[in-house]
Amino acid sequence: MRENRVLDLLLTPPDGSESLARWLYNALKSAILTRRLVGGQALPSTRSLSERYGVSRGTVISAFEELKAEGYLVSRQGSATRVSQVLPDSFFEASTQRVASRLSHKPSEPIRLPHLKPLGNLAPGPIRPFRANQPATDLFPIEIWNQTASRRMRLLGNAQLLGCPALGYGPLRQEVAEYLRAARGVSCADEQVVIVTGTQQALDLAVRLTLQAGDAVVVENPGYDGATRLFTALGHPIIPGPLDGEGLILDAETFEPAKLIYTTPGHQFPTGVTMSLARRMSLLNWARTQNRVILEDDYDSEFRYASRPIPALQGLDSAGKVMLIGSFSKLLFPGLRLGYLVLPHTYVDAAAAWLSLMHRHGPILDQAILADFIAKGHFGRHLHRMRKVYAERLDVLLTSAKQRLDGMLTLHSVEAGLQTVGWLPPFENGAHVSQILAQNQIETIALSRFSPDGLAHNGLQLGFAALTPNQIRDGVAKLAQSLESIIGKRS
Repeated sequence: MRENRVLDLLLTPPDGSESLARWLYNALKSAILTRRLVGGQALPSTRSLSERYGVSRGTVISAFEELKAEGYLVSRQGSATRVSQVLPDSFFEASTQRVASRLSHKPSEPIRLPHLKPLGNLAPGPIRPFRANQPATDLFPIEIWNQTASRRMRLLGNAQLLGCPALGYGPLRQEVAEYLRAARGVSCADEQVVIVTGTQQALDLAVRLTLQAGDAVVVENPGYDGATRLFTALGHPIIPGPLDGEGLILDAETFEPAKLIYTTPGHQFPTGVTMSLARRMSLLNWARTQNRVILEDDYDSEFRYASRPIPALQGLDSAGKVMLIGSFSKLLFPGLRLGYLVLPHTYVDAAAAWLSLMHRHGPILDQAILADFIAKGHFGRHLHRMRKVYAERLDVLLTSAKQRLDGMLTLHSVEAGLQTVGWLPPFENGAHVSQILAQNQIETIALSRFSPDGLAHNGLQLGFAALTPNQIRDGVAKLAQSLESIIGKRS
């Protein structure tokens, strides 16, 4: 009798306009959504449904399997199939409500996409002195990566074919969290790690989680132009943050209108300065008392040469005010396009909801390969090797520059990263010099590019990580010859 009562909930008989499997699927789903079948309620057996409606048992099983795949039904071996306690539609509705309370970004004016300029990709063609922001991809263990990928493909199962949660592939989030806790001093649980496609997506997500329309953002001056341009495109005014030899200078009065502070404390971009502990504690205390959020970009400070990598600012945060960005593009290879964003617990649900609305989830295969690559120890070994390689290359650059560039370009001895900064004589214009050097096949970036008010006008950014020692020595000789011609004509 009880089974008949449940069966009678499906009142609309098939009318021939659709297949029997589709009719049964729609009838069951409608009964669930209208609460005629409630969460936890057991369904009749496939045999009972088959006999009641004159359809094959295979048709019933097909409808059940589709509803289970979508989250409307659950079943366990030896037990009846039941209606899910938490329906996907209910989750979507609740998640959307959470998004509305946290993802409140509404630009005061529409973003004029035709007027936006794309963020430049890495320069094509052979590596030239002194291309910045690029790792030595020729030293990446591509054979090991290919073996890892091949093994992952052989072990690929149905779970991977179905996808992963919006926050990322679970095993990769676990590996990243374990690495960050051990190597970067980060305080986080696995569920706080969000896998993103790189720094730009992490920046975008952080803005949508924290800012209201028109809220200002502090960005170091000079600072990463990819962040400045994204914040500006989303309608958020930029407050330049002053720098000195200890990193970002906290100016409480100037920073007061800002709701978000974007900083690169481990290895300031582009100057290479490391934020002192005193500055870190002052910034954290201010963020706590003023209820502000700090967005820490830890883009390449794993490559530290003078000492062990300095723990992340996030690890000192006890108030849940720091979001941490990291990227594998600099650590492994740029084409990977995977990174992470570590969030305070209060933002995790909203991040999951927003990402599910935007792109469901990132490609799972690359995430699975990277998870295996880290778990097998290849990632740690690669970082250890590259620290030694990059330290040697930095030393060659500094030594060669001291011998050949004295009085024309003074190089800053950075403690970490893939590039350094050189200072021209005060009267020289870095942007103009960089243009002339480019004509001589020498790649540099004027520091004024990273400053809204043209600060550090006589600075140049030079990369060394992607160049061999001989390429560096030859490049310095060529640079010296070019600078003698440029500066000599003006003196």
